[in-house]
Amino acid sequence: MSTRKSPENKPVALIAGPTASGKSDLAVRLAKRLAGDGRLGVVINADSQQVYRDLRVLSARPSEEEMRGVEHRLFGTWDGVEACSAADWADAAKRAIAEVHARDGVPILCGGTGLYMRTLLDGISPIPAIDPEIRQAVRALSAEELRECLLEEDFEAAGRLGPRDVQRMARALEVVRSTGKPMVHWQDRQTGGIASKIALHPLVLLPEREWLYARCDLRFEIMLDKGALEEVEALIARDLDPTLPVMRAIGVPEVAALLRGEMSRDETIAAGQTATRQYAKRQYTWFRNQPPDDWPRVDNKSIGECDYFVSLFHHNA
Repeated sequence: MSTRKSPENKPVALIAGPTASGKSDLAVRLAKRLAGDGRLGVVINADSQQVYRDLRVLSARPSEEEMRGVEHRLFGTWDGVEACSAADWADAAKRAIAEVHARDGVPILCGGTGLYMRTLLDGISPIPAIDPEIRQAVRALSAEELRECLLEEDFEAAGRLGPRDVQRMARALEVVRSTGKPMVHWQDRQTGGIASKIALHPLVLLPEREWLYARCDLRFEIMLDKGALEEVEALIARDLDPTLPVMRAIGVPEVAALLRGEMSRDETIAAGQTATRQYAKRQYTWFRNQPPDDWPRVDNKSIGECDYFVSLFHHNA
């Protein structure tokens, strides 16, 4: 993921970080500041749960009041019956960015899904379809067997992936068996990324962990009183495939268990809070380690929208 800036490339701001870190508020503040400088700012969602129309409450999608009159795109765009892949989102984001640029505006990407951002900026690998029989055989292997096979068939992937990263190990093994080429071969041939075509202005919010986890806990409890029960009840009534992302989203399984009488309200709150904190922890680790070193990583307690996006304003151009 690059931050290369060319004078002829149009700007894209990016505000990333774990859930409950204050990204949405900062994105709106930046858009309002741009408006005060005579420039359009449009917030574009980059969160894999906020894309779903069905998850307004549990995804903490910004309300009309929180949007403060700022235009928002790709929030609640997908119906839950349709899985939104990273490639699907990236295609939609490219169109939204182009439309904002056509209006001489600044797209403000905002979210916590690193895979979405990486796919948009770096592109996707042109891996051919995996042979179904190979996939079935690979997915039947244990973690230990996957590791042993990878050491023999894709040593680079075995060295890069942790011994408990079963999903990625399985993916690497099925790719090398189905295509005859290791994963790194395909990753080096990524296409469709826009990093070299834009002037990226990134910022990663990494608040103090205890502050973040306290926010996660409070927010989940409030969600139950603000429509989460009705939201999950409506999802259950649709009888959707339980493997769909919308059915596995943070909070949905926990609230569904409450509705089925399998957990008490207190147990649901505790389970939902734990799931949210674990999710935030994974995001925190990803954004601390995966983006390029030159992406600023900051605590958000005293941050000002001008501090890190000063070059977006005309009077500093």
